[in-house]
Amino acid sequence: MNVSTLSLEALLASQPATNSVIKPLGHHELLLLLLQLAVLLLVSRGLGELMRRIDLPPVVGELLAGVLLGPSLLGWTLPALQTAIFPKSQVQSDLLAVVSWLGVLFLLIVTGLETDLNLILRKGKTALLISLGGIIVPFTTGFALGELLPESFLAQPNERLIFSLFIATAMSISAVPVIAKVLMDLNLIRRDIGQITLAAGMTDDTIGWILLSVVAGLASSGHFDISTVFKSVIGAVLFLTIAFTIGRTVVDQILRWVDNHIGGATASLSIVLILALSAAALTHALGIEAALGAFVFGILAGQSRRFSREAGHTLEMVTAGFLAPIFFAAAGLKVNLLQLLEPQTFVIGLVVLAVACVGKFIGAYLGAKVGGLSHWESLAMGSGMNARGAMEIIVATIGLSLGVLNQQMYSIIVMVAIVTSLMAPPLLRWTLSKVEIGEAEADRLQQEEQDSRSFIKNINRILIPTSGGPNVQMAAQLISNLAHQNAVEITALFASSNKKPPRQAAATTTTVKDLAADTALKAVVEAMQLPETSTLQTKVETGRNKADVILQEARKGYDLIVLGASESKRSSESLFNLLADRIVQEAPCATLVVQSHLPLQQGETCTLAPQAIRHILVPTIGSEYSNKAVEVASTLAAQMDALLTLVHVINLPQVEYIYNHQTLDPVKDIALQIVEHQATIARSLGAKVQIRLLKGSTPEREILKFARAEQVDLIVLGSNIRMVTGRVFLGHGVNAILSQANCPVAVLSS
Repeated sequence: MNVSTLSLEALLASQPATNSVIKPLGHHELLLLLLQLAVLLLVSRGLGELMRRIDLPPVVGELLAGVLLGPSLLGWTLPALQTAIFPKSQVQSDLLAVVSWLGVLFLLIVTGLETDLNLILRKGKTALLISLGGIIVPFTTGFALGELLPESFLAQPNERLIFSLFIATAMSISAVPVIAKVLMDLNLIRRDIGQITLAAGMTDDTIGWILLSVVAGLASSGHFDISTVFKSVIGAVLFLTIAFTIGRTVVDQILRWVDNHIGGATASLSIVLILALSAAALTHALGIEAALGAFVFGILAGQSRRFSREAGHTLEMVTAGFLAPIFFAAAGLKVNLLQLLEPQTFVIGLVVLAVACVGKFIGAYLGAKVGGLSHWESLAMGSGMNARGAMEIIVATIGLSLGVLNQQMYSIIVMVAIVTSLMAPPLLRWTLSKVEIGEAEADRLQQEEQDSRSFIKNINRILIPTSGGPNVQMAAQLISNLAHQNAVEITALFASSNKKPPRQAAATTTTVKDLAADTALKAVVEAMQLPETSTLQTKVETGRNKADVILQEARKGYDLIVLGASESKRSSESLFNLLADRIVQEAPCATLVVQSHLPLQQGETCTLAPQAIRHILVPTIGSEYSNKAVEVASTLAAQMDALLTLVHVINLPQVEYIYNHQTLDPVKDIALQIVEHQATIARSLGAKVQIRLLKGSTPEREILKFARAEQVDLIVLGSNIRMVTGRVFLGHGVNAILSQANCPVAVLSS
């Protein structure tokens, strides 16, 4: 135990209970902390941007910032200024360490969110072999080094075994935060090699921290502590097992509950941080590294469909813009290169650096080759795993506090951590430039890029307000088919107004409302045939106004609201009906309104038979709204095995006005490019596509004529909202098709 800690505890124990009031943080300490954060952030972000300009990852500049602000440069040239900003005070150092640890944990949460667990599992054998190689070889070479170093580098020459074990452990550690930051900076984290590196790094670190706990137990007790070993190993295994079995379901249910009852990105971000910090505290209490808990929880949260992507983006911005630079710069503050200029220390430092690099490179390379990776991929693994970063600095700090390391050896290990972290980015860039992307990986990356921009692929939650009727049942059938292509959570909502009835009729009214809700929800549920990957829940909510109830629910993080248009003749004051119009107008997300055009035979809540849809039509003008409509229609067509026709209408009067008797060929070429581009989108979603160019003076008339002639079963329209005197207006063409089509029409508005 640290001597200063013992002195502090003795001092506190000697104080009477009446004087044990905890004082607030001093004015000077707070002032220094704020100044330190400002200086570290300024220099680290400035150097990070400079590194970016010269085509190096910003993490290189962030690590160098601490070295420049530490005793190596600022302390050498302006010692008074360096001491004034970064005094050698335990309290001040601890305050900065807290912020640095937050940087570690936040960075690993973000890394977890970006980690593809399925890909890691597919590459699990390779990652495990790389990790074992990256542990066994450097541990062996590190132990041999510890046995051969001069006694002047040992804090306690009579305990060389413990010293050798500690050096071996330090050589085995990899810095997952540094590796993750480098992979993010190089835009490699989604590559197969990036995911394998992360998986191997986390396995490597887990084993390394277990080894560290064993060595720390030896150093503190002077004998082999089997209970410490057992606690660390069993704790790590149990934590990982529970996390990826029960924990996955628990995390998803918690995020679901928060989303249902609170909603919004702020609530999602708060609960993720609460749970991640709790997981970090748990792993720390189990005797393994707190960073493991944060990383694992990040993976679990990233797999949940209820985790807000907006919250994830906010977390990433805060981490990359504030906490991570502080963490890397604070790590560099501990390096004093001047101590390494003494000849013997310099030579031993080079030897330790060489042993650390060679041991890690050879171990990771051999593990990767055994795991089936190519020569350059194996070199890339060695380059990434060689980064030690602040994790090794933490190890060195622990060794110094335990009396295993003296100041010379501490400086050498910290130097190794910084140098290997600076080596990793250029080596990774060089080795990975030699690695060709395989066809399967290229297809996966291209698909992921398309999915990130896709409207339909980013729909995770759908809200269907219902009062029964063919329109909403038709909408439910369509959404049911979307769910087969894209796993979603669907909520069917019955909204009622609570206009208070007379007291004597209250019981009867409540019974009627319950019956109406049951009937309406049952109609939607029966219209859906959902796969196991999608879920359906029903809700009944009451408020003073139905629209208010629906909009309040919609603000809880839904991606799409699906509505049925009016079953009866709509008024001249509305597009669909007054309720649907207001929802479309004020919705916080995209809306899909379905007009079935089917006869109403048995009342408002008649059961609608499954509709056979063999031909879907999408009129397109090449706009973003048309693209979204194409995505929806393509997903439906792929699931229903229907033919999708993309139609573009060339408006003849407009053409004649612009071109005056010139040929229509240029206009046809542009129109063909529009529909061909959207046909490519449709085919990527699995749809059978045909394209048609129509000509006419009235586009909606040509569309309706084509739909009747070709026996189209569904028309999907994309449009944006245009406000006209407070009313919803989607354009004359949409209005005409809605009112005159003889088949169901779905209007997507966003």
